[in-house]
Amino acid sequence: QWAPCVLARPSSRLMALTQDIVATYRGPSRVMARFLSQGRNEVRALLFLLISGLLIFVAASPFQARQAQLNPEGPLAVRLYWSAFLWIFIMPLLMYGFAAAIWVVSRVSRAGVSGFDIRLTLFWSLLASTPVLLLLGMVAGLIGPGIQAQVVGILWLCVFGWFWISGLLTAQARGASI
Repeated sequence: QWAPCVLARPSSRLMALTQDIVATYRGPSRVMARFLSQGRNEVRALLFLLISGLLIFVAASPFQARQAQLNPEGPLAVRLYWSAFLWIFIMPLLMYGFAAAIWVVSRVSRAGVSGFDIRLTLFWSLLASTPVLLLLGMVAGLIGPGIQAQVVGILWLCVFGWFWISGLLTAQARGASI
């Protein structure tokens, strides 16, 4: 009797996250300004990064399946294990290191952006650009490596850069006005 009540209520946080991703494609500065105005929340930034890693793992799975079919010496289970290890455990550590390096550069250049602002904008940009990565995974899995995958990869890089630069400029403007 309680199951229909539970199933009838979608998770508002998940819906809000997908709505924020869609809104980022319309105006990344507005979404980032709203996130930054909510205050420092390291858990939210880490959650963005971990969800990104999970979605990137999902995006890489079709290509891993294609490679396992073409080269049976590497079974799919092993490929997926190492892919999950890379994207869910190693990539977050590398992203924190990259964010720290960018923070050092911003301190030297006196950009006025805090370490949290850099982390939040970087992690959100990665999460918001994962729909393009999912498309890249489908292209790489169905068509294989080639010009199509390169075009979608360049598209992802442009979208990610757009989101991140917009977020950093918003954080810098917000920091200058405080």
